[in-house]
Parts: sequence; C-alpha cells; structure tokens
Amino acid sequence: MAGEPQSDCLFCKIVSGEVPATIVRESETTVAFRDINPQAPTHVLVIPKAHHRDAAALAAAEPGIAADVLREAGEVAAQEKIDGSGYRVVFNTGTGAGQTIWHAHAHVLGGRGLNWPPG
Repeated sequence: MAGEPQSDCLFCKIVSGEVPATIVRESETTVAFRDINPQAPTHVLVIPKAHHRDAAALAAAEPGIAADVLREAGEVAAQEKIDGSGYRVVFNTGTGAGQTIWHAHAHVLGGRGLNWPPG
C-alpha cells in the first residue's frame, strides 16, 4: 500500500536503518543521504520516509510531504554550500527518465557546472 514501507525497497531499508547510508540530514518526514554513484561533486538524495513509487504519486497522495522533500533539498544545498553557486534538483520518473529505485526521491546535484539541456 502507498505510504507503507515495502520489504523489497532499498530506500525503505535505508529509512529503517536496515541498510547503511551516509545520512547528511533527517527530518520528521525525510532522509537525505549521499548517492553511492555520484554524478557531481555534491550528489545527495532526498527521500520521503513514506514509500511512494515516484514523485508524481507522492505529490498526488501527500503534497505536504512532497513540499518537505523540496524544502529539504534546499536545506541540503545550503548545508553543502552549493546554494550560492547553483544546484539542480532532479526527480527521475519512470524507466525512460532513468528511475531505477521505485521510491520517490530527489537528486540534489551541484559543485560543478551543470549544462542545459541535461543528458
């Protein structure tokens, strides 16, 4: 069921502490941790503690928690000192966009120039 931890979800296991991660921030509704395959000098994932398949499902079911994820992304950028130089927040939704973990998450990327368009 949406919002409930899933036993086969890597990010649910990180939330529960079953799988270790380098956590940089935690709030009542979110966890932020370093990506294990960074694509920029700063690459932090911000996830809701509640399980939702992707960003669209999260926003539809729990818009307040979706807002929490975005707010925490900004806090991560400030903490990592990339807020002044610029950073990108990315939600990959679906396999065609590169989503590989089926738990909503935001990538906070910065610390280098980020070209447009991406990809």
